[in-house]
Amino acid sequence: MAYSYRRLWAACAAAFSASLLMPHSLSAQNAASWPQKPVTLVVPFAAGGGTDAFARPLASHLENKLGQRFIIENKAGAGGTVGASFAAKAAPDGYTFFIGAAHHAIAPALYPKLDYNIETDFVPVGLLSNVPQVVVVSPIKLPNVKTLQDLIADAKANPGKLNFASAGHGTTHQLAGELFKLQTGTNIAHVPYRGAGPAMQDLVAGHVDMMFDGLGSSADRIQSNQLRALAIASDKRVPAFPNVPTSAEAGLNGYVVSTWYAVWAPKGTPPDLVARMIEEMKAAFATQAIKDAWQRNGSDIPDLYGPAFSPFLAAEIARWGKVVKDANVKIE
Repeated sequence: MAYSYRRLWAACAAAFSASLLMPHSLSAQNAASWPQKPVTLVVPFAAGGGTDAFARPLASHLENKLGQRFIIENKAGAGGTVGASFAAKAAPDGYTFFIGAAHHAIAPALYPKLDYNIETDFVPVGLLSNVPQVVVVSPIKLPNVKTLQDLIADAKANPGKLNFASAGHGTTHQLAGELFKLQTGTNIAHVPYRGAGPAMQDLVAGHVDMMFDGLGSSADRIQSNQLRALAIASDKRVPAFPNVPTSAEAGLNGYVVSTWYAVWAPKGTPPDLVARMIEEMKAAFATQAIKDAWQRNGSDIPDLYGPAFSPFLAAEIARWGKVVKDANVKIE
């Protein structure tokens, strides 16, 4: 009888050990065969904005390589927080990823009652791109503004009469504008939109005066002369736009702003599936097509993945929180 009990305990122990290993084994199998159905990439802004400029080439690459659809689902509103809230509640099964932006490092300082936490309700996958902001004006509305100093002089001579479009309250577009106003002592009205796409459409049409935009979504319009670029908010010129000065070269020292885009997974997504997505992002960045697209949009190829992304995000939240406080930015 004692021998039978020993055999029984041995069998139970073996079964228990196997059960501990099973989730990892299943996860590894899932990662190796992923994806087996369409994957959703939640973009929390309207179609046609800066996030789309990087999300869609990535989605196209992944579709062509992996043989499944990668669907861009645009869920705009409240400075990107509507889409973030939606993505945070998605099933953590490796079939939903969130493509957020620097806007989501700003949101905690502006929206005290968010129903998600960008640092704890998501798993960082990696930085998708990092693009300097560019100060662009409408040639239709401001035909005589040819330089950044022209713009500053016009704004000071006409306080409150000029306006700038943004992708919405609390976005980097707005904060870049507020920082510009602080540093230049100007008063320029803010016109929020539901995404950079609609804002860009109105800017090109001459319905608004200017925009502090990510270079990614302005690049084509600058090249086609639909917009006039006055300065890039970076400490170095962008190779794709060698004739556009940096803000310092244009006479505004210390005005350095970038919009970055990143990929997250909902909290609880199996680590092996997150690792697989990181692997596929790295493979995409190694292709010439992605390299060329990123260069056209003013972005270098990033190299920041997984846990290494978390300290970067924390620093950005602290940085933008200070700008919100200093500029006394409020959600209207």
